[in-house]
Amino acid sequence: MSEFIKYQRKQVAELRPYVKGEDTSNVSISDEDILAGSPKTGDMIARNPKNHKDQWLVAKQYFEDNFEPLHEQVAMSARAAAQARDEMAAREAEEAANRQFRR
Repeated sequence: MSEFIKYQRKQVAELRPYVKGEDTSNVSISDEDILAGSPKTGDMIARNPKNHKDQWLVAKQYFEDNFEPLHEQVAMSARAAAQARDEMAAREAEEAANRQFRR
């Protein structure tokens, strides 16, 4: 058996909540997840963005540990950018005031 190596994903994942009682015959579910009682409420169904028929179950805890909605990342980036702009504007205003004071 080969050694496991850590990889980081390059793309955005597409997931949706599992709905109790839904037909999962087209969803791959690992034996380990089945033994753990899946599919169950809180689990997510992932799909390949390039082949929507390729779907698999993501257990609730794995999902919670490893995923967050994209809009939160975008909002966080926007807040960070706004904060950086505000800090830069404050520094520029302070520098302008210091230049004015030195004259």
